[in-house]
Amino acid sequence: MTAEAIPDFPFDRPMALEPPPQLADLRAKCPVSHVRLPSGDVATLVTRYDDARAVLADPRFSRNLARDGAARLSTTEDGGLFSRSKEGAGDINEGEGHMRWRRLLSRWFTARKMEVWRSRVEVMAEDLLDDMLAKGSPGNLSSGLALPLPVRVICALVGAPSEDQDKFAHWSRTMLTLTRNTQEEVDAAYREFNAYVSDLVDRNRANPGDDLLSELTQISDAEDGRLSQAELIATVRGLLLAGHETTSNMIAIMTAMLLSDRRRYEAVIDDPDLIPGTVEEVLRLDSTLSAIGGVPRFITEDVELGEVTVPAGSTLIPNVPAANRDPAKFTDPDRFDPRRDNGSQHLTFGAGRHYCLGQPLARVELQVVLGLLTRRLPDLRLRDAPEDLRLRTGGLSGGLQDVWVTW
Repeated sequence: MTAEAIPDFPFDRPMALEPPPQLADLRAKCPVSHVRLPSGDVATLVTRYDDARAVLADPRFSRNLARDGAARLSTTEDGGLFSRSKEGAGDINEGEGHMRWRRLLSRWFTARKMEVWRSRVEVMAEDLLDDMLAKGSPGNLSSGLALPLPVRVICALVGAPSEDQDKFAHWSRTMLTLTRNTQEEVDAAYREFNAYVSDLVDRNRANPGDDLLSELTQISDAEDGRLSQAELIATVRGLLLAGHETTSNMIAIMTAMLLSDRRRYEAVIDDPDLIPGTVEEVLRLDSTLSAIGGVPRFITEDVELGEVTVPAGSTLIPNVPAANRDPAKFTDPDRFDPRRDNGSQHLTFGAGRHYCLGQPLARVELQVVLGLLTRRLPDLRLRDAPEDLRLRTGGLSGGLQDVWVTW
């Protein structure tokens, strides 16, 4: 393949809520293909379900791109979030260090424990919706509900003040840059975020409460402590990033996806038992949450994917939106079906040892919001036509710009 033939990635799309048509073409004709990233480096895009799942689940595929030969994603000098060295943070992303880290956190992020949090999430969501409704229609669902709810939840979880949400938003969007920010801005965001979280860790260690961070600080201070200060900082920073950025985007996407075809929304009004299945279909069909579609991996040995040999030294991007619409896995994959038998087998939360720890909490938040909106706002509609919705661009985290609604 000549350099001129390698397409630029991420691909453009005709509508915000629809995946780029190139993804379906590649999945059908060239499921393991080269793409050129904003940095100018070349990566290998994987678009079929079985191949993408193998990349996500196989421990030979490393998430550490801070190594020679790995593709850089961002236009910044450090190459972006995945290429930035994690010095001092231990190895919480790879090998036994990662498994030890997961064992520590998994006791909190169980489906059973998250169900206990459901009532707390419901109270927070009700309060935010009351405030939004008091301001009158139309309302900005993104700023009124989608962003503040996950921030309040994750802040309660780690013992951080939710009024700092604007700081989290600034730091995370800067750190997740593809083309939007300079290296100086990224470095400043890391310094400020690390200082903030370090102070938070120190305060929770000195005055522990009933939250995840307090428990982790006490474990790390025990005789056989497992997490260093740097590892705690990396953990909390990751939780705050994922807890506010990803879930807030997903709430706005879910609302827009259901209201863009109100039959989906009305089906839930008529049958609230469809809420879990509807959330799973939103998660499966979304293509906007991540600009590149998945967390990249680096390989140090030749691997077989389908009928293709991918050479050592390659950076692979498992494109989850393409995999989640693979007809080999999901019957009539582009159809929205909340009763789909295998809908929850999507790869939106990953697979294998890197399967998202926070997915039970994300599911609870999405289910709570959908139940709340359909119960209290049966006449909810998008203010703008679906084709007028706009993506957020320039960062690894995608999502929609402001979603305005009427009622």
